[in-house]
Amino acid sequence: MKQIRIGTLVNGDTAVDVIPQIVQHGFESFGLTFWQTTGNFDFVENAKKIRELMDKHDFVISTVGVFGNPLTGHGDNADTLASWERLIDNAHLFGAEIVCGFTGRIVDRPIDESIGKYTEVFGELGKRAEDRGVKIAFENCDMGGTWSRGDWNIAHNPTAWEMMFNAVPSDNIGLQWEPCHQMVSLIDPIPQLRKWAPKVFNVHGKDATIAWDVVKEHGVHGPHEYVWHRTPGFGDTNWADIITILRQNNYTGSIEIEGWHDPVYKDELEMTGQVHALNYLKQCRGGNFIPNPK
Repeated sequence: MKQIRIGTLVNGDTAVDVIPQIVQHGFESFGLTFWQTTGNFDFVENAKKIRELMDKHDFVISTVGVFGNPLTGHGDNADTLASWERLIDNAHLFGAEIVCGFTGRIVDRPIDESIGKYTEVFGELGKRAEDRGVKIAFENCDMGGTWSRGDWNIAHNPTAWEMMFNAVPSDNIGLQWEPCHQMVSLIDPIPQLRKWAPKVFNVHGKDATIAWDVVKEHGVHGPHEYVWHRTPGFGDTNWADIITILRQNNYTGSIEIEGWHDPVYKDELEMTGQVHALNYLKQCRGGNFIPNPK
């Protein structure tokens, strides 16, 4: 079985400078991310430089993604839809087979009112991706939204997933899943992954810690924090279970650590936490591959 690579996320604009500084820690893959726009990013020149690093250090670029609201096209999201198109067209330059991001949302309206625009936009993007041999994966982050109101993304709830995938039924449209974004809604991620694993194309390495004592005393709408995003190895989830479920479903993708969220392993401890997560996740997958005797 193909080994599940463990890596991390890097900003696409600074990837050429950042990857050489951290790849020696043992990261096996990188996801390139952009916020709302790819801007003036030179795909050909950057891909050439990153390919040289790939050959030298034996890693892969698993995903390229833009995180904005492609359904509105307003303000800072004016270029988000065009950035989706650019990433789909240029993913192959990096050897990436997945383009990821948020679905977008009709701002501050219930999720079901976004399905029509979602169908229009991602019906076309899905065809574009299929023609170019790449998949589309939606991160399951609520970005502070609920079913009734929000911005950015509707793909944070399994009921929404059913509506989305029914509206645009395509084998090359799925999820960029992580347990954290379900745990903040008090959803148990393990049975969810068992059900949805066939639609999971990429996994973000981010966990959560839920303070159940706070939930039971104060609920989730009071002034007290009840959940914290965590780097894997410091949260509540058993990642050996996650990797087992992924393997049982013939998952061939990777897991990229999403850092910069942990309340403890941050600032000068950021890479300390990320490298701990890297080694922890490698142990959860069973360590390094060992061939059987012949």
